[in-house]
Amino acid sequence: MSVLSPNSVFTSLQQAGPFSVSNNSLNAGRFSTQTREWIKTLQKDPNNITKYRALRSQIFEFLEVDNFEQIQSLIADKTLQEQRTERALRLLGNMFGIDGNLNEIKSRVDEYSRTADAVIHSLIGKILSPYVSHIEATNEIEVTNNPIELLLIMFNDNYYKKARFEARRKLILMTLAASIDQRERETGIESKFSTFLSFLNGYVWSPNLKIGELTPVYLHSKHQKEDYKCTDVNVLTPSQAKLIQPAQGQKLTLIKRRSFTVGDKKTPIYVSIRKKPPEAKVLKLLRKNQKNPAVAVDDELGLMAVLDSVSDVKAFQQHLTRSASKADSLMVLEDISDTLSERTHYRGKAVGSSDKTPMMKFFARLGGMRVEFIIHTNQSWLNYKYQQDVAHNEYEVKRIFDTGVIELLFPMDIFHLQHSKTRDEMIQFFRKQIET
Repeated sequence: MSVLSPNSVFTSLQQAGPFSVSNNSLNAGRFSTQTREWIKTLQKDPNNITKYRALRSQIFEFLEVDNFEQIQSLIADKTLQEQRTERALRLLGNMFGIDGNLNEIKSRVDEYSRTADAVIHSLIGKILSPYVSHIEATNEIEVTNNPIELLLIMFNDNYYKKARFEARRKLILMTLAASIDQRERETGIESKFSTFLSFLNGYVWSPNLKIGELTPVYLHSKHQKEDYKCTDVNVLTPSQAKLIQPAQGQKLTLIKRRSFTVGDKKTPIYVSIRKKPPEAKVLKLLRKNQKNPAVAVDDELGLMAVLDSVSDVKAFQQHLTRSASKADSLMVLEDISDTLSERTHYRGKAVGSSDKTPMMKFFARLGGMRVEFIIHTNQSWLNYKYQQDVAHNEYEVKRIFDTGVIELLFPMDIFHLQHSKTRDEMIQFFRKQIET
C-alpha cells in the first residue's frame, strides 16, 4: 500500500488528503465557510472521521486543552507552554519507555528531533541534491526540538504554510524515530552489533590479520555501451593500476579487502558491514507504509561481501557456518536467494528493484542475532554499482519516488517540486556521474 493511498497510516501528512495544511491554520470559526467545506471533504470517507477524532483527542490531551480556542490562548502564553512542556516530556517518556529524569527524557527527545532533521538532510544531500533551493527546511523549524512548540506552530497563523507543514512533518518523523529507538533498546541492537563484529574478528577473518587490516586493490572493468553491464574484470595491485588509463566504457574501482582462510587457502574478500542508522530506518518505515519498526525493519544488521568468483562465494558461505560452530552457535540460513548463476534471475519484491540484479542474499541467525548477508562476485558487484537499471543509486531514486515518499515529504503545492520530472532527471544525473 502506498503512503499516498487513502488507507495509508500517514494520512495526517498527506497534503492531498483531508488533513492537508491550508493557507490559514485550523482556527477558523465553527460555522465558517472554510470549516463547512472541510467537514464535507472529511465526510466522504467515514474512516477519516474516525482518524480525525482520534487525532484531535491526542492533540487536546497532549496540549492539555479542551478545544481549539484554548490552543490559541496557549500559543500566546509562554509560561503556560513551559508547564505543558514538562508534562508532555513525562508523557512521552512513559509512552516510549524512556528511563531517567526530565533532563534525560528531554535529551532523548532532542535526539529524535535530530534524527527527523537527518531524514530530510539525507534526501537533500543525495537523492535531491540539485533541488536544495526547492526543499531546504525553514530555519525556525530546524532549530525547534520541543514537541509542544512544534504542535503549536501547526495552529499558529503567524507561521507561513510551508513552516506549518514542516512542523507537522517533523513531529511525525520524531514519532517514528522514537519508535525505532524504543525497538533498539528492547532488542539490544547496539550490543548485538558489537557482538557481531567480535564474531567476525575472532572467528571469520584470517587469524594473522590485525583488526581493521585491509589490502587495497583495484578492479579494472569493461562495460557494454548500451547498458553499462560489466563484461570483464581484472584485479590489479595499486602499482599495476597506476599504469592504467581507463578508456571509454572502462572503470577503475578501488576496494580494500580482508581475507579468510580455509585450510591452506587464503581468500580475499571485500566487506561492508553496517548497522542501519536511525534516519535510514525512518525512511524504510515510510516506504513500507508502517509505523511499527518490528514489522518493517528486518535488516538492522547487515554485511555485504564481494569475492572473486562464485566458488569463493560458496566457500565463504561454508566458512561462515563452520565459524559459527567454533563460536558455540548453530548458524541457520533463512530466506535464501541465489541468483549469481546465469540460469536464475533475481525477483525483487521492493518497489524500484530490478530483475537484473544478481546476488546471493540470505539472513543468518546465530548468537542471538539475525544478520542480513548480501554476497556478490566482483562482476555482479560492479553491475550493482554501475549497470543501467541496476545501479544502487538509480534504485534509491526509484524506490523513494515510486513509493510516494518524496511526494509525502515534499508535496507539490508547498515545495513546487515536479515529482515525475525530478525522478527522471535524478536517474539521468546519476547515470551521467557513472558513465563519465
